[in-house]
Amino acid sequence: MGTVKKENINDKDIQIILGTLLRAGVIISMGIVLIGGIIFLIHNKGVITDYKVFRPELSKFSSIAAIFKGVSTFHGDAIVQFGILMLIFTPIARIVFAIFSFLIEKDYLYVIIGFIILAIITISLNGGLAH
Repeated sequence: MGTVKKENINDKDIQIILGTLLRAGVIISMGIVLIGGIIFLIHNKGVITDYKVFRPELSKFSSIAAIFKGVSTFHGDAIVQFGILMLIFTPIARIVFAIFSFLIEKDYLYVIIGFIILAIITISLNGGLAH
């Protein structure tokens, strides 16, 4: 008679998945930034930008909705900012995956700690003190 083998996800598997998630997120965001930089250079050839004076009011893509609108119209600087957003959201995706892995392991204390960390990050991204 055949034996049914139940495979559980162990800590090493979770660490490998989390490492792969972080590595893939960084590589994908780096590729997006590179593509956006190339598009930006192609569209703005010969334009000299004055970086001595910082003017945040000139930024066309200061919100996530504006960045997505700029990506849909292939603005190079919007694509670069989208790549940076991907880089920011990579560790957040890691935290979400860690919460699910703690749920699978039924380690509810770490699930609560994960949600607290996720709440702190969400609050800091949405309502920073600088605004």
